[in-house]
Amino acid sequence: MSVKFIQSCRLPTPFGIFDMHGFEDEATGQEHVALTLGDVSDGSAILARTHSECLTGDALYSMRCDCGYQLESALQSIADAGKGVLLYLRQEGRGIGLLNKIRAYHLQDQGADTVQANEQLGFAADLRDYSMAKDMLQHLNISKLKLMTNNPRKVNALKGYGIDIVERVSIQVGRNPHNQGYLDTKADKLGHWLSTHQDDEPA
Repeated sequence: MSVKFIQSCRLPTPFGIFDMHGFEDEATGQEHVALTLGDVSDGSAILARTHSECLTGDALYSMRCDCGYQLESALQSIADAGKGVLLYLRQEGRGIGLLNKIRAYHLQDQGADTVQANEQLGFAADLRDYSMAKDMLQHLNISKLKLMTNNPRKVNALKGYGIDIVERVSIQVGRNPHNQGYLDTKADKLGHWLSTHQDDEPA
């Protein structure tokens, strides 16, 4: 996959004023963005998150997942650190797309877990691709990450693309009665590093 840089602009948010950088996948036309704060090109290890799009969690306040909580926590952590980067990757529903995600949610309403639902629709449990991250980070002159994630597959995938992850930072937020089973399945079936109890409650 090859992505090209399109343009940058300022993006004021409740967490701080970020720079937003737009990228386009030349093969598919898929669009991705990176948000940066502070000087991220000084060669030091940069606090980072690669966040896959989740319309329901990120924009519609869904409590079925922890995505929106993670997005907010990551932006706040970057603001607190004074610099960092968030890659917002347009691969909804672990890569199956929004409408198939709604189909998967319907199956979950009938009793399937998040992995079973994807498989019943004929998909793998996780179809996400992180190859675009290499080009995006290279354009931003970022070479070392302190990556905010609980996902071992993401760590291994990024390392496989030659990205130097010097530290993994846990980002466990937003556990609630609506996503308890979802989070437990991510831990049990997808190997995510998640504790079974969190002291923090959804904001």
